[in-house]
Amino acid sequence: MNTYERLNSITDEGSFAAYEDDIDTGRVVVDDEYRAKIERHRKRYELYEAVLTGRAAIGGHDVAIGIMDARFLRASMGYYVGEKITRLFEHATKERLPVVLFCASGGARVQEGMASLLQMQKTSQACVRHGKEGLLYISVLTNPTFGGVTASFATLADIIIAEEGALIGFAGQRVIEQTTGEKLPEGFQTARFHKEHGFVDEVVSTVRMRDYLTNLLDVFGRAGLKNADKKPAAGGSYHLNSPAEDPEAYAFSEAWKNVKLARKITRPTALEYMCKLFTDFTQLHGDRVSGDDPAVVGGIGFFKGRPVMSIGQQKGKQDIQEAIRRNWGMASPSGHHKAIRLMKLAEKFGIPVVFFVDTMGAACGRGAEEMGQADIIAKMLGCASELKTLTLSIIVGEAGSGGALAFSIANEVWMLEHSVYSVITPEGYASIVWKDSEKKKEAADAMGMCASSLYEKKVIDRIIPEPEPVTADNLDEICKEMSAELEDFFDRYGRLSREEIVERRYDKFRSY
Repeated sequence: MNTYERLNSITDEGSFAAYEDDIDTGRVVVDDEYRAKIERHRKRYELYEAVLTGRAAIGGHDVAIGIMDARFLRASMGYYVGEKITRLFEHATKERLPVVLFCASGGARVQEGMASLLQMQKTSQACVRHGKEGLLYISVLTNPTFGGVTASFATLADIIIAEEGALIGFAGQRVIEQTTGEKLPEGFQTARFHKEHGFVDEVVSTVRMRDYLTNLLDVFGRAGLKNADKKPAAGGSYHLNSPAEDPEAYAFSEAWKNVKLARKITRPTALEYMCKLFTDFTQLHGDRVSGDDPAVVGGIGFFKGRPVMSIGQQKGKQDIQEAIRRNWGMASPSGHHKAIRLMKLAEKFGIPVVFFVDTMGAACGRGAEEMGQADIIAKMLGCASELKTLTLSIIVGEAGSGGALAFSIANEVWMLEHSVYSVITPEGYASIVWKDSEKKKEAADAMGMCASSLYEKKVIDRIIPEPEPVTADNLDEICKEMSAELEDFFDRYGRLSREEIVERRYDKFRSY
């Protein structure tokens, strides 16, 4: 169903009024070919972008509603989509309304680079804040719902509905089969698959959707969530406002060189940093759900007498067998469960958390999907966004996609000088944008993966210099610099209350 068909089939007649937010996309829509493609989609589908939001009534219940349309660039999430979703939750929180959100997406809007990936953090934070006010959120997963949308706001709901026939997941079937060489079974990643594996509350057909939503709103309304004193919103129309133009183009240098340095086999791993920086370090194991993912390591130690919890992705790349055992630091759902457990343990005792980020991305494959990879990444984003203890993320190698992002929602994010941080690998970007994975070097330049570029854009807060690319031989020198920065970090945040720490973290990611 397209946006307006769905709107008419779900909402009470004449009740919809669009949230007409003024959103300037000039900072991220800088490529002429990409801008032209957006304009073609606007004319073809009579939509301004991939999501429409507003206020409406369903069965007499006032709601804030969002509808994503997969026809518009596969409803991929860039800055505009992320900002609209964030504002939807902010409007709903202010107006004390439940949210009903019809989700669809092919993943991140890779043409916008890190700006697209960071929308996962931003939308997750707004979603969690809405929930902490005791307000209801119903997510409806339609066909298709994949990637960063599934791994953020789409699966952070109180009630998750899968529309009959929808395909849902973190990585797509083609990507999984090409990556793993495994032939996937019939029915994999379908709505029924997700119900069987416990990831959704119910599978509902299109014709039953309005009645099903009305019943849910009735039930939760009787629990005190209904806004009985509110009148249904007046009807309205969707306004197509044009974004400001920004012809500025960004040029980056030596990006591919840094990619190779970040992937170098001699680059130290997370455990090496933990053991160097923290005295009496004791590693902690287990996710308390299904296992102990070796791709994620964590433990507790002292930093100049202060207890610190550290959590990181462990590539194990000094030894090929060890690297295989640790899946090159690509965390499974079990690894993300482990990270959440350690984060909550630190929060309980007021211990700061330091993340060490080093991964091409989260694990993809049949096992990861069956264990709910997208769902647990979304939960980790939500948990980290509101964690009532000080957090710091340090990117020490290659930080890719949602797998890195889950470990990078912190009060500050630092990068080693020769590390990289990106929405996707250069090979993946080149394949998607130019249909030629051999253009990886050009892709690295276009994506702005380097610390200097990301610092300039305020994506990260600090760069740890590497006079020479870090190895085991000069790790002491790098850790000496890192230790001085850590001491300054703890001093700067030491007087803040738990509430102030959370608020500063929210403001940081809200600005993206």
